[in-house]
Amino acid sequence: MQRLVIDENSAGQRLDNFLLRVLKGVPKTHVYRVIRSGEVRINKGRAGADTRLELGDEVRVPPVRLPDRSEAPPAPAREFPLLYEDEHLLAIDKPAGVAVHGGSGVSFGVIEQLRRARPQARFLELVHRLDKETSGILLLAKKRSALTALQDQFRARDTGKTYAALVIGSWPASRKVIDVPLHKFLDAAGERRVRTAEGEDEGKRSITLVKVAASYAQFTLLDVTIKTGRTHQIRVHLQHEGHPIVGDPKYGDFELNREMARGPLRFSRMFLHARRLAFDHPASGQRIELAADLPTECRQLLAEL
Repeated sequence: MQRLVIDENSAGQRLDNFLLRVLKGVPKTHVYRVIRSGEVRINKGRAGADTRLELGDEVRVPPVRLPDRSEAPPAPAREFPLLYEDEHLLAIDKPAGVAVHGGSGVSFGVIEQLRRARPQARFLELVHRLDKETSGILLLAKKRSALTALQDQFRARDTGKTYAALVIGSWPASRKVIDVPLHKFLDAAGERRVRTAEGEDEGKRSITLVKVAASYAQFTLLDVTIKTGRTHQIRVHLQHEGHPIVGDPKYGDFELNREMARGPLRFSRMFLHARRLAFDHPASGQRIELAADLPTECRQLLAEL
């Protein structure tokens, strides 16, 4: 049994994220299970996964079996294309196919590789997340104060976040708002999945704004902005509308994905890219606007279309 007192580097963090960091290597499903069962206590009381920790809180963590780290190779040091950096934060252009953190069968991700590449960094945390299959702008904080300030902006939807998505079929230009609730669940294999939940109490309201950027014979390039930040929101909303994202391995057209990967186009990733992000700097308050160009393979596919 561990009794951990929250210091300034952990204050403001969600309980689940704190435990995933403390219990590195423990399966995410197991961490959520011990939270739901009440085995994790904050100041002797039960708490939910989304509880925000405060300075001085005592967190009781039950004994769990940690993996044998002596056998697991350390994350390789890696830097990523840098879009912005100062003493408070950095922004990178994350490639597709790279997880943002380890867990759920992934040994390591962006955060572990960056920490390995920057051993002198006293603090380095993800501000938000991108799906493994999604490329584009990813923010990381170099100070706890920057992390909490930026996460507050994300929660309040004060960030201008735009994605480029190539979908199958001709998207109707008049279809600009998708307001369909979503429900997150684990499938039989323990994988995180999301489905629409219209008319259901358990669904969370989810809003996606869509604008046609370019039209092709069998596809449409969209600019997508999310007003709520649900797991897999863009992917599930676009699939719900009958226009799944090209290359989406969970919610896409699997036969077409195979054809595009094996055929002359040789396109074997999901076409979803976080291309623009705007936020207020956590220290100066200055509005920062970042842009990440479409990756080479996405530009080449559009040229072929």
